[in-house]
Amino acid sequence: MAAPSPTIDIMLPFFGDPYLLRRAVRSVQRQDRADWRLTVVDDGYPDDTIGPWFDRLDDDRIRYRRNPQRLGAQGNNRFCIDHVELEFFVMMGADDLMLPHYLDTVTALHARWPSAAFVQPGVSVMDDRDQAVRPLADRVKSVLSPSGSGPREVAGEDVAAGLLRGNWLYNPSLCWRTSAVRAVTMPESADVFDLALPLQVIAEGGSLVVDDHVCFRYRRHRTSDSGSGAAAGNRFAEEKRFFAAEAERMTARGWHRAARAARAHVSSRLNAAVQMPAAALRGDLPVLRVLGSHLIER
Repeated sequence: MAAPSPTIDIMLPFFGDPYLLRRAVRSVQRQDRADWRLTVVDDGYPDDTIGPWFDRLDDDRIRYRRNPQRLGAQGNNRFCIDHVELEFFVMMGADDLMLPHYLDTVTALHARWPSAAFVQPGVSVMDDRDQAVRPLADRVKSVLSPSGSGPREVAGEDVAAGLLRGNWLYNPSLCWRTSAVRAVTMPESADVFDLALPLQVIAEGGSLVVDDHVCFRYRRHRTSDSGSGAAAGNRFAEEKRFFAAEAERMTARGWHRAARAARAHVSSRLNAAVQMPAAALRGDLPVLRVLGSHLIER
């Protein structure tokens, strides 16, 4: 029997652990439905075993590309989104895992809410050893996420303001309707990419469906790009520019509560505060100054 025509692009930007990448790919292959296409975009990770491993898969649904020059995390993300072609897409993390019913779950939610721009399914968080964990960041996400239980559609300024207080989404688990993303223009200056795209879609009238049914495993570990960047204080200058720009954009739209949330960027400040004790123990005065500045400045 011929495989069904693909309707879901799974884009997987990669620069990291080849072992975890292979596990992520295998989790896609184990999906209960087959109408997907996986595109792995390797941003030049120095390991010559990756390409031959994909060759041996002999799976026509999987495409592997190695960038001739490094684009960086943001550039590779943009490259992946620019090359989406199918009706729906997922920007999967290279160290995350889909449970076998993930695609069935998110496509059923899109079918139930055909006007929704994207779907946030239920997510479980794991550590480096695949053990279930619930660190502070994820406890905060659960507090900030929309109230209620079961699948529900949310939209408007309340959603934008909530995301600006703290990003409660798990972006690698989101399933997007491609037409909704093509209908908006991503600002080129958006440094905090994971939050910029959902905010832009919501601000332009898009909605999302939130569900509690767990079908995706998200890996949180200190060696991740976001974790190491925050610990070193490097991420906060980018965040400050991003939230200042968002405050102006929300004000221009008349979304004044969202603009106030962007100016306050409470979760971002709290993240800086959390990083300060470790920086103090290291005696890292330059990082302490960055973190302290982010914590108190408007």
